[in-house]
Amino acid sequence: MPQIETRPARPEDRDIVLAFCAHTWEDGDYIEEVWDEWLNNPAGQLVVVTVDDRPAGILHMEMLTPTDAWLEGLRVDPTYRRQGLARRMNEAALLEAMRRGAQYIRMAISHENQRSLELAEAGGFRKVAGFLPFSTVPALDKLQKISAKDRPRPATIEDLDDIISFLNASNVFPIMAGLYFHRFRAIPITAVFLEEKIKEQQIYLTRRWEKLDGLAIFDVCPPNNYYGTHISLGYIDGTSIEPVSLLAYELLHHAITQEMDRVRVYLPDQVFMRDAFSGVGYTGASFEENDNLFFVYEKGLF
Repeated sequence: MPQIETRPARPEDRDIVLAFCAHTWEDGDYIEEVWDEWLNNPAGQLVVVTVDDRPAGILHMEMLTPTDAWLEGLRVDPTYRRQGLARRMNEAALLEAMRRGAQYIRMAISHENQRSLELAEAGGFRKVAGFLPFSTVPALDKLQKISAKDRPRPATIEDLDDIISFLNASNVFPIMAGLYFHRFRAIPITAVFLEEKIKEQQIYLTRRWEKLDGLAIFDVCPPNNYYGTHISLGYIDGTSIEPVSLLAYELLHHAITQEMDRVRVYLPDQVFMRDAFSGVGYTGASFEENDNLFFVYEKGLF
């Protein structure tokens, strides 16, 4: 029988791994772009599974907070699929996360990846949220005039209690598992996190009759291999389509005035959210099908 083992990745694994990742999708794979980062990341571990000492699969685990871990980049050489290699890597990554103090571990899986969905559920993960990637290229013809009284404004520290109360009563917050999304990863939204985003002026609010009725939390991201400087909207919430639309416009306006290349959105899978962002010129999933829908799976490690 073949000898199967898991271990941390080594620099010399690179060429073999990239070879079996070359045809993950029609346009290739992103593993080559993140290999060095994942290999040398002190906050995580790039796990390799070997068959008779030959690398046959990889999985990256990273501690996003002191108690929250994230799994990504699961790949198995097609030659060795359905031999339990993915399960072995998951087990190794969970043990490493627990060793580092993780209480929760999460991952995002495309709704079309049935094998990975089955693997997650068989491993004790539960589906806690879903999101749709939307985006738009900032352009002046997408803007509409908004009255001063309706225009969203940056949150201040005096708004913190109202924000927490709003999230506690929100219908969106629980279906997103209270998570904030960035770089296809997610961390819990906490009071400390909200304070930090307020200080960075990365929370916008809308109010109606002095009552909070919508909020957007975002990052301003530096250029990467795909985009120049851009906005990444990691959490959006509102009591109706109107405040959500106003927030979508405000982010677009911010991106235009700051000469950014794109606004990316992790959108809750709700009809009024799709309507709001589509109405402003963002594109993503169609209305007939959940194109590009991703599920977030979570497992407690305590």
